Amino acid sequence: MIDEVTAVHMPEGQSYTGLEQVEIFGHGGRQVVRLILQTILDSGARMAEPGEFTRLAFLNGRIDLTRAEAVAEMIAANTAHSYEASREHLLGAYAGEIERLRQAMVHILAEIEASIDFAEEDIDPAEQKKLTAPLGEIITDIDQLLATYRGGRIIQEGYKVVLAGRPNAGKSSLFNLLLRQERALVNPTAGTTRDYLSEWIDLEGYAVNLIDTAGLRIDGDEIEKAGQNLARQLIDSADLVVWLVDLADPDWKGLLATDVAMFDQEKLLVTGNKIDVVDRQASAEMPTISYSCRTGEGIEDLTQALSDRINERMPDQTSGIMVTSARHQQKLTAAHEALTTARDQVLAGDTPDVIAFTLRQATTAIDEITGRIYTEEVLGEIFSSFCIGK
Repeated sequence: MIDEVTAVHMPEGQSYTGLEQVEIFGHGGRQVVRLILQTILDSGARMAEPGEFTRLAFLNGRIDLTRAEAVAEMIAANTAHSYEASREHLLGAYAGEIERLRQAMVHILAEIEASIDFAEEDIDPAEQKKLTAPLGEIITDIDQLLATYRGGRIIQEGYKVVLAGRPNAGKSSLFNLLLRQERALVNPTAGTTRDYLSEWIDLEGYAVNLIDTAGLRIDGDEIEKAGQNLARQLIDSADLVVWLVDLADPDWKGLLATDVAMFDQEKLLVTGNKIDVVDRQASAEMPTISYSCRTGEGIEDLTQALSDRINERMPDQTSGIMVTSARHQQKLTAAHEALTTARDQVLAGDTPDVIAFTLRQATTAIDEITGRIYTEEVLGEIFSSFCIGK
C-alpha cells in the first residue's frame, strides 16, 4: 500500500477532455505523489504533454480555441484585471461575439453565392450594392473590437514603465520606493546605474513592468555609455516614460526642453524629485507631479498619475468582450481588410464569384480564431505555452 486515496471515474463525454477519465486524489506530499505517479507510469501510462488535456478538450469539441487559450491566460494571470479578462473569455462572451460576426459574414456570403448559382439570370447592380450596408456594419463592429486590443495587450502582457533622467536624478531611489524594497543600488555618485533593472508591481490590479535605466548624459566611460544606449532602446519600446527632473539642480528648467525633445510626448510623464530640498515659493514652476524619494512626500500623486495613464488606455471591461491575444488581433485585422476589399468590390460592380472569394478569406480568418479551421503548427504554438497537467 502507498496511500489511501479517493478515485473518481468520469465516463466518456462527461470529463474535461470528453474521454473516459479517472482522477486520483492522494494526501499530497512529494514522496507520496511521486510513488503514486511512478506506479501508474510503470503500469503503462505516460506523462501528458504540455496542454494536452486542454488540447483534447478542444479536439473533442468540448471547448473552442478561444476558451482553450483562456485556460492558459487564467493560469498565467497574476493581477485582478488579467484574471477577470481571462475568466470572461472562459465564460464565452468573447467567443459569442466572434460567432455573431461569423454568422453575419456567412449570411452575406450565402446571398452572393446564391447569385452565382443563378448566373444565367441578369444580376441587378442595385440589389448587389445593398450589401454594402451590412458589410459596413460588420467592419464597424470589428473596428470596435480591434480598439480593445490596446488595453487588452496591457492586461495580458503588462504595462511597461521606464524610469529615465539625468544621472543622480533619483531613478533608482524611485524604483526602490515603488517596489517597496531595496532592489537597486543607490549612491550619490553620478553614473552608478550601468545596466537596467526590471521588476513587476501590481498597480491597482494592473501588472506594471517597472524598469530602472542608466542616467542619460553626454560624458561617462564606455560601460556607462553602453548602459545609456540600452536605456534609449528601452525608452523606445516603453508604454510610458517617467522622466525624473532633479529639482535641486538650478539648471533643470533649461536642460529639460533639450532632454525630452527626443521622446514621444504622448508617452512622456515629466516629474520632479527632491521637492524636500527646494524653495517652496518656486513650486508653481515645478512639474505637476513633484515628490521626494527621501521623505516619500508626493509619491501617492505619482502612483495615481501612473494609474490614470493606464486607465486612459482601457476600454469598457464590463461586457467581457476584449481582444487580449496578438493572434486574434492579427486574424481580426485580416478579416477587416478582406471585408473592406469586398465592400469596394461590391461598389465597383465586380462579379459575384470575385466578391465571394474575398468574403471567404474574411470568414477563414474568423474561423482561425475559434478553431473551426486550424493547423497542427498553430495548435502546437498555442498549447506549448501550457504547463503539464492542464
